[in-house]
Amino acid sequence: MFFENGQEAGMRLKTRKRLSLLILVLGLPAYIIVAVILVNWMDDRWGRQPIWIELAVYVLLGVIWILPLRRVFTGIGREE
Repeated sequence: MFFENGQEAGMRLKTRKRLSLLILVLGLPAYIIVAVILVNWMDDRWGRQPIWIELAVYVLLGVIWILPLRRVFTGIGREE
């Protein structure tokens, strides 16, 4: 969707850049901590899982975090 002057509707590029930096600096480390806590909880609950199950959990969690934030990170490498 575009405005009359050709700009994209939604957040401005500068806002998305700042928000993406905030997400990467604060949100991603917090999400990594939550992922490790989840795998540790799985170890306590069901015992040590085979390495391929742990790897699958980490890969799945590594992909899931970006899905809701995809629009924020789209196009932030562009010039203003």
